[in-house]
Amino acid sequence: MDLQLTGKVALVAAASRGLGKAAAMKLAEEGCRLAIFSRGEEQIQQAADEIRSATGAEVFARPVDLRDGQALANFVAAAADHYGQINIVVGNAGGPPAGQLLDLTDEQWQQAFELLLLSAARLCRLTIPNLKAAGGGSVVYITSAAVKQPYSNLILSNSIRLGVLGLLKTLALEYAAEGIRFNSVMPGPILTDRQWELARAKAGATGQTPEEILAETARGIPMGRIGEPEELANLVAFLASPRAAYITGAFVQVDGGQYKGLL
Repeated sequence: MDLQLTGKVALVAAASRGLGKAAAMKLAEEGCRLAIFSRGEEQIQQAADEIRSATGAEVFARPVDLRDGQALANFVAAAADHYGQINIVVGNAGGPPAGQLLDLTDEQWQQAFELLLLSAARLCRLTIPNLKAAGGGSVVYITSAAVKQPYSNLILSNSIRLGVLGLLKTLALEYAAEGIRFNSVMPGPILTDRQWELARAKAGATGQTPEEILAETARGIPMGRIGEPEELANLVAFLASPRAAYITGAFVQVDGGQYKGLL
C-alpha cells in the first residue's frame, strides 16, 4: 500500500534509538523528510546518518532535551524554517524510573510529569500552528500499553501517561474540523534498550538473569514473543498517513495480544 507520504515533513521526538528511531526510519522509507531530535549530539547525528544511508531521505537533526521548553521551541522553528512546513509529529519520550509508590520521591514524580505530560502538551502547542498552516496534519504519540493494563513496579508511567491520552483525546476533538488528527500507539513489551533496562532491574531484585526475565515476559504474551520496534513503526506510519484520514482520537495497543480487556 502506498501511504502517500512522499515529500511530507515528519518531526520525530527522541529519535536516536528505540521506538522513536524505528518510527523515523519507517517514515523515511515511506518518503518523508525528517526533523529529528534527542538529547545527545553524537547519538542523534549517528541516527541521522544511518537513516540517510538506509533510505536516502533528507534528515534535519539536532540535540534537544524534550524537557527544555526553549530548546524545543527553537528546534520546531528551525525545522519549519528549513523545510517550509511540518505535516506530521511523532511524540515520544523515554520511560521514567521503575519503582513503587513508597520508594519514589516528590522530585521523581515531578521529573516524570515534566518528561511525559508537560513535554507532550508543549510539543503539541508548538507544532499545531505549523500543522494548521500546512492545511492539516497528524500527531501520533507513542505512549504505553500500561495505560490500559498497568505494569507492576511502573507506577510513574502507569499514572502519568494516562494524562497524555487525556490531552490527545481533547485535542482530537478540538482540531478535527481543521484536519489535524491526534492518535496514540501503545506498545506492550518491545525489544528495545528500555525493555532490557527493565529486565535488568527486575533481575537484580529476583536473582534471575535479564534473559530469563525476557523469556518469562514472552511466555505471558499470547503470541509467545516480544515485539520488534519495526512492528510498532508500521502502525505509526499508517496513522500518520492520509490513508488514516478518518481516524482520530484512537489509542491502539501493539502488544501481541497481552491486553485482555474489551475496551
